Amino acid sequence: MSTSGEGTYHHGNLRRSLIAAAQALLRSGGIEAVTLREAARQAGVSHNAPYRHFPSREALLAAVAAEGFRTLHRTQSDAAAEVDPADRLKAFGRAYLRFAAEERATFRLMFGGTLDPADHPELAAVARGTFGALVAVTQEDATSGKGIVGRDALRAWALVHGLAHLVADRQIDTAQAEACLM
Repeated sequence: MSTSGEGTYHHGNLRRSLIAAAQALLRSGGIEAVTLREAARQAGVSHNAPYRHFPSREALLAAVAAEGFRTLHRTQSDAAAEVDPADRLKAFGRAYLRFAAEERATFRLMFGGTLDPADHPELAAVARGTFGALVAVTQEDATSGKGIVGRDALRAWALVHGLAHLVADRQIDTAQAEACLM
């Protein structure tokens, strides 16, 4: 029989639980609401337990942002898989806009300048992978003779990213943004 003190230290997947708690805090209260102590409380562990996985609040936020990039990448890939190759780039853009609309706080954390990816290698790698998927779709589209390549991939991302910020900030709705896609 364990005491309540022992129960706070025996956790199945503490890292994953802390990230999930931080995601919930982020969604409900924004970046300011995410603290190691509150994530620990939400995960049902002692306030010192998070330090086994995250040396700082910033490290926890970086893990949440990395998870956001993974979700965005998965969402875009799923959307692209459901359409003809000629429509994949547009599907990527729509998925990006939906992510910004549905995960506003996570989107802001990922792209708002709070974190420097250079300080968080996992975050940097996942972010590069997400952009790499866009580049791959633009190159695939280009081989069909009507797509974009090279710097145009960056231009496409800049367009969609700007629209996504407007959606996340509720300046325009998703339908208005989608109407601007190529």
